[in-house]
Amino acid sequence: MQQDTRFPARETLLAAVPESNPPERVCRHKPQQTTIEKLNEDARGLARHEGKVTFIEGALPGETVTFCLAKQRANFDTGWTTSVDEPSPDRIEPACPHYGVCGGCSLQHLAGAAQIHAKGAILEEKFQQFGRITPDEWLPPLTGPEWHYRRSARVGARFVDKKSSIMVGFHERGSRYLTPLRSCAVLDKRASDLLPELHYLINRLSCRRRLPQIEISCSDDVVCMVFRHLTPLSEKDLDWLRGFGQDYGVHVCAQAGGPETIQAVYPTEMPELHYTLPSFDLEMHYGPAHFVQVNTVINETMIGQAIDLLAPGPDDSVADLFCGLGNFTLPLARRAGRVTGVENHEGLLKLARRNAEFNGVENADFRCADLYDDAAAKRFWKDNNSRLLLLDPPRTGAAEVLKHLPKGQIDRILYVSCQPATLARDCEYLVNTLGYRIKAAGVMDMFPHTSHVESMALLTLD
Repeated sequence: MQQDTRFPARETLLAAVPESNPPERVCRHKPQQTTIEKLNEDARGLARHEGKVTFIEGALPGETVTFCLAKQRANFDTGWTTSVDEPSPDRIEPACPHYGVCGGCSLQHLAGAAQIHAKGAILEEKFQQFGRITPDEWLPPLTGPEWHYRRSARVGARFVDKKSSIMVGFHERGSRYLTPLRSCAVLDKRASDLLPELHYLINRLSCRRRLPQIEISCSDDVVCMVFRHLTPLSEKDLDWLRGFGQDYGVHVCAQAGGPETIQAVYPTEMPELHYTLPSFDLEMHYGPAHFVQVNTVINETMIGQAIDLLAPGPDDSVADLFCGLGNFTLPLARRAGRVTGVENHEGLLKLARRNAEFNGVENADFRCADLYDDAAAKRFWKDNNSRLLLLDPPRTGAAEVLKHLPKGQIDRILYVSCQPATLARDCEYLVNTLGYRIKAAGVMDMFPHTSHVESMALLTLD
C-alpha cells in the first residue's frame, strides 16, 4: 500500500468524526405533567392524559414526567419528555454517548431486567388482544450479553455539504438524517472500533457522495464490510479499500447493484463467514449478503429451547418452514429422524444443503416452495407427513401458511416470532379454529436496548 493511503493515529481519526448533537425541538404547546402506565411497542411511555391515550418518548412506567405535545390525533396524542419529575427505580444512565440522538437504540435508559419484563408484558397483552388466549405456562425470558452483541448491521453513509464531511452511522431517532458515530455500544466491538476509520476512508473516496451504506457482517473469526456504491469505483478508490482491509484485517467487498453484484476487493476471494453452534456440533457457513440472527448467544439458546419444547425423537419427522440457511433445520436433524426445510429462496437452500453436507447431516432435505401460494402449500402438505412443525416466519407472520395445515396431522407446533402481534393473531387462529392449545410461550432478548420483541410459543393438539 502506498504511503498516502496510510491511516492517521486513532486520536486524529476520532477528532475528525463530526459531533452528534440532539435535534432542536420546539415546544409549540404548554408543557404538561402526567404519569406513565406502561411501555408501548415503540418503547414510548403510555399515559392516559386527560382521558386520552398519549405516547411519550423517553418516559418509563410509573414515572411522573413533564412533556411537550408533538402531534394530536383523533384517538391518541404523541409527545416527548422534557423533565422526569418522579423517576422510575429502573431508570439508568445510558451507556452510549450517542444515545438520544442515534435511532439505533430506544431503551438504554431502562435497566436490562426491566426491558425484558416490559417485552414480556407486550407479548402477554397481544395474546389478550387477539382472542383472549393465555399460555398454560410463561417461559422464563432468554437473556444474554447486553452490549456489543450485534454481529450484523447496515450502516448508513452520507456526505453533508454544510459540514464538508461524510456521516457514517444509523439514522437519527425519527429522522432521515444520520448520526455520525465514533462507536456503537451494541455493535460487535471489532466493527464498533472501526467506525472512525470508516469516516476517514469514505471521505477520501471519489464516490463518497454516491456511497449510501455499508453492510457489516461479523462472523466468529472474520469482519466483512460490503460498500454499496452507486457510481463506479476508481482505481484509486480500490487502492483505499484494499489499504483499509490490509491495515485492519477486514474483508472488503464492493456492491454496485443487487446482492448478486457483490465482489471481493480484499482479499481477492469472497469471504467465507461462519458461526458455530457448539451444543449441536455444527458450523454454519454463510455469505455477506445472507440473513443470520444477529445475537450469537441468544441464537444458540433460542435453538436449544425451541428443540427442547418441540421434543423430536429419532422416529419423528419435522417440517421446518422458512428455514433460511438451516439455522433450525440442522440442529433439529441432530435429534429427529428426518427434517424437511422449506424456503422460497433457492440461493439460501443451496447454502443450507452445503451446510448439511459440511456437517455430515444426512437426515435433512430441503425444498423450494412459496408457502404463501395456495397451490404450492397444498402440494407440500400432500407430500409431507411430518407430525412436528417449526415455524420462523417474517414479521408478517404465517396466516396464509397455517390455513393449509392438514387437519389433525401436526401434533406439536413451535412458532418463533419477531413480531408479537402476528404471533398472537396466528395463535388465535390455531387455538380457536384448529383446536390447538398454547402450552408455553415466552420472550427472548435478541435485541437489548431496542423495542424489538422476539418470542416463541409451543402449541399442541392435546
